[in-house]
Amino acid sequence: MNSDFSRLSDQCHQVLEACDKAREGALEQTRLLTRNAANTIRAVHRQEFTLAEQLLTEARAISDALKANLEPYPELYFSGYTQDSIKEYVEAQLTLDLIQGNPLPLPAELNVEVSTYLRGLSETIGELRRKCLDILRQGYSEEAERLLDLMDEIYALLVTVDYPDAVTHGLRRQTDLARGIIERTRADLTTSLRQECLQKAIVSLENKLEENGKE
Repeated sequence: MNSDFSRLSDQCHQVLEACDKAREGALEQTRLLTRNAANTIRAVHRQEFTLAEQLLTEARAISDALKANLEPYPELYFSGYTQDSIKEYVEAQLTLDLIQGNPLPLPAELNVEVSTYLRGLSETIGELRRKCLDILRQGYSEEAERLLDLMDEIYALLVTVDYPDAVTHGLRRQTDLARGIIERTRADLTTSLRQECLQKAIVSLENKLEENGKE
């Protein structure tokens, strides 16, 4: 083989071999990150907040390592599977903060891309609905109203992000889905409130009838 082609062959193989190893490592990290995020959200809904914080500390370390390890390979870092796993981490972190009433960290504080952050934020709406329904099973409460207000605020932010999908990576579709989730949740809260008001009215009437019967 011509020496020029021999050097070219060696160089190509070295570069691609390194890229392939980075990809294999990233795939393993993304699987860990996605699983960690799912376990975090499960812990939040079970009100195991200490465990959720521990899991998020681990998730942050994995997310940061992904970004550092793939810095020489932006095509891998900005690929779908990598950003999707980081989005899951963002969703888990924001779900915890929203439910606990903590200040929301900004994208730079989480060391993530803005588009990925917004997609994670959009998916917290589903988790907030789940929390609302858990609360409503015990009866209407102001906490459910607070969560619905947060859902409205998130949606109000998302609808202002009117950029092509090439920039936001599917955020518009997630925003459309979020609207339906919010409307269903609002209907559920309205029904629960009416039922509670009706129940109170029945109890009040029963008490009055009981008092009148004693007179």
